[in-house]
Amino acid sequence: MFMGEYEHTIDAKGRLIIPARLREELGERPVVTKGLDGCLFAYPPEEFAQQGARLRSLPTGSAEARSYTRVFFAGASECEFDKQGRILIPGNLREYAGLAKDVMILGVSNRVEIWAREEWLRYSDQAAASYEEVAEKLLELDPGL
Repeated sequence: MFMGEYEHTIDAKGRLIIPARLREELGERPVVTKGLDGCLFAYPPEEFAQQGARLRSLPTGSAEARSYTRVFFAGASECEFDKQGRILIPGNLREYAGLAKDVMILGVSNRVEIWAREEWLRYSDQAAASYEEVAEKLLELDPGL
C-alpha cells in the first residue's frame, strides 16, 4: 500500500526522483497516466492492468465511460527508472498536470499521485476544510470505516 507525502523537483528534461519507499512498490516499469483533479497517477504494472480490466467492464454504450477510458489509456506511458531513481514524465503528462519545478508525490493506497506543488497545496487546503463532513458521510455509507 502506498502512503506518505514527499516534496521533490522535476528537472528541465522532465525527470523526477521517486522516493525509494514508493519506487520499490511501483516496480521497475510503472505506468503513469492522467489522473483526476489535475494530478498524474502512477501504478505498478499489475495494478494498472487491474484498473484496465475494471474500465473494460464499463458499458461502451456510455459516453462517459468511453471518454474516461480514452483519456486514461491514451495518456498512459510506461516509464523506467534510471540509476538515480528518476522517471521521465512525458511532456504531454507534464503539461496536463502543470508540472514545472516543485512537485508533490503522494502515496494514495493503490497508486502514487504526482502533483504540481502549488496545485496540491490549494487542493489540500480545500479538502481539509470539509474533511470531517466528508468523513461523516462516508461513515454513513460504510460504518466499518
